[in-house]
Amino acid sequence: MKMIVGLGNIGPQYDGTRHNTGFMVVDAFAKEHNISLNTRKMDARFGSGMVNGEKVLLVKPTTFMNESGRAVHPIMNYFKIDVDDIMVVHDDMDLPVGRIRLRDHGSAGGHNGIKSIIAHVSTEKFKRLRVGIAHPQQHTVVDYVLGKFTTEQQPLFNQATDQAVAALDDWLAGSEFTQLMNQYN
Repeated sequence: MKMIVGLGNIGPQYDGTRHNTGFMVVDAFAKEHNISLNTRKMDARFGSGMVNGEKVLLVKPTTFMNESGRAVHPIMNYFKIDVDDIMVVHDDMDLPVGRIRLRDHGSAGGHNGIKSIIAHVSTEKFKRLRVGIAHPQQHTVVDYVLGKFTTEQQPLFNQATDQAVAALDDWLAGSEFTQLMNQYN
């Protein structure tokens, strides 16, 4: 079983914001594969299904971004999912809107959701799918990440979401991760 975790903040005031990019990608993936995230426990909403012959668990922590690891670790333990079999989807200000980047490990890079997961699972060696939101030009970081995509950014973000869903499909189909990084980065 593989686990895909989308990072974001709960509550309607955060719907569609840049910081909820991970939630939006997981929702698009769930819709594409008709998977309902209707189970609520262990500080998360989640659901499972079969994709490309692989059982997958889709997870959206309900802990707020900065405490994401508080949900991820217990779910990994409960379902006996190895750290090699998780993919965390999150926003990245260091990438332009419309770009995605796969990584097989690394530091938090200033992302508090990733920092929390690293602290709770005690390793930096888990896969990430980073989705670009660009760096704020005229806003503070907090205002920017909690804001919505502009009308110019939205089509680029939609394109990145489609690309992210395709990358997740390829990962679940068993593609070599190095090959995926070469293909999508």
